Amino acid sequence: MTGNLVTFTANGRQLWGVTAPGGVVALSDEFPQWQTLRCVIEAGAIDRVLNAAAGRPASHAEGSFAWDIPVPDPEKIICVGVNFPDRNAEYRDGQEAPAFMSLFPRFARSFTGHGAPLIRPPESDQLDYEGEIAVVIGTAGRRIPEAQALSHIAALTLCNEGTIRDWVRHAKFNVTQGKNWERSGAMGPWLVPFRDPAQILDIALETRVNGAPRQSDRTGRMLFPVARQIAYISTFTTLVPGDIIVTGTPTGAGARLEPPVWLKPGDVVEVSAEGIGTLRNGVADE
Repeated sequence: MTGNLVTFTANGRQLWGVTAPGGVVALSDEFPQWQTLRCVIEAGAIDRVLNAAAGRPASHAEGSFAWDIPVPDPEKIICVGVNFPDRNAEYRDGQEAPAFMSLFPRFARSFTGHGAPLIRPPESDQLDYEGEIAVVIGTAGRRIPEAQALSHIAALTLCNEGTIRDWVRHAKFNVTQGKNWERSGAMGPWLVPFRDPAQILDIALETRVNGAPRQSDRTGRMLFPVARQIAYISTFTTLVPGDIIVTGTPTGAGARLEPPVWLKPGDVVEVSAEGIGTLRNGVADE
C-alpha cells in the first residue's frame, strides 16, 4: 500500500517516511525537528509529510531496509483483553459479557517490525499468536466522551500480540509477564492515516499460520468498541499523541486448539485487516 507512514532501518540508521511503489520515501532528514513518527503525530503533521512524499519515487527499495514498529517510542501501549464474544465464551465462567474491559500494558521493546521473526525464549516453548488491530492516538485527552473518541485517532496499524502462555498464568491477578517478552510480538507494517469512522467500525480481521486461517472476526462484534475503549482508558490516564491501544483478538489462538499448538521456528504468522494490510512474521529461537 502506498501513502502510509513507516519507520524503518537502513544502513544502521532508523528513519521514517512514507510508502511508495516499490519501497519507501525517507523523509526524516527533511524534517529534523521530528525525530520519530510520534513527533510527527504530536505536531499534527501527517498530511504535511504525506504531501512531501506525493509523486516521488522510492528512496529505499523494498528489500534494502528492515521494517521497524511504526511508533518506536510511544509513552504507553495499552492492550484490551477478551474483547470478542467467542473469546469471552472460552473462559466458561458463565458470564455473558464483562461489565468492564480487561486491560494490561505492553512495552515497545516487546514488539518487532514487519518481516522480522517473533522470538521464542529458552524459558518456554509456549509462544502463541494474537492478531489484532491497533489504534494510535493523535489528539491528547482526558475523560474523552465516547461520542468524540474516534476523532482522537491519528492512524491504524496491525499487531500480533505474541504471548508466552505459561508465563501469563504465573500470578493470580495479572498477565503482564507473559505479554512482555522481548520481540515476542510484532506491530506494523505501517500507519494508515485515520480519516473516517468506517475504517474501524466494522472491518474484517484475520490471522493465518502457515497460510491456514486460525482467527477471523469483525470489529463490529467487539464487546467494547474502539470508541468505548478510548473513553474508558482516558478516564484514568491522559491519552497523548503516539499512545497505542491494541484493541482485542478473536478466538482461535493456539492455546485453544485441542491439543494446544505453539509457534515454532519456521512458522509464518500473518495478521490482515480490511483497509490496513498484512503484518507478516516468521518465528525464531532466541
